[in-house]
Amino acid sequence: MLDIKVKTFQELTTQELYNLLQLRSEVFVVEQDCVYQDVDGKDEKALHVIGFKKNKIVAYTRLFKPGDYFDLSSIGRVVVAEKEREHKYGYSIMEASIKAIAVYYKTADIKISAQCYLKRFYNNLNFFEIGEEYLEDGIPHIRMIHK
Repeated sequence: MLDIKVKTFQELTTQELYNLLQLRSEVFVVEQDCVYQDVDGKDEKALHVIGFKKNKIVAYTRLFKPGDYFDLSSIGRVVVAEKEREHKYGYSIMEASIKAIAVYYKTADIKISAQCYLKRFYNNLNFFEIGEEYLEDGIPHIRMIHK
């Protein structure tokens, strides 16, 4: 069971920030062998949805209000620690993120840039593909919408 918290950038402790950046780097840079700038200057605008298991960050997303990233609200940097994926925490963190967008941004309209191999995962959460596939940081992605 995940303990999920939603925080602004200012509410993050230094330790939480360090740990969530470490998790993002572990998965997006090392595991996916993708050299890109994860610390992109957008974290300050985002809401951070953090999944804790025994006080350790094992799942995470960041949320943007409409206009801050896409025209619609958005969810990005969706990540679950490799050793915790068997527990399906991706669904828990995404469901919490969709709820947080409804609460904080008063909308159900969400646009994401999804890695193509995760289309079925996002389809199960009622996201549907729009447009063509494209490369982002060398990885095939597709835009998806949730309404």
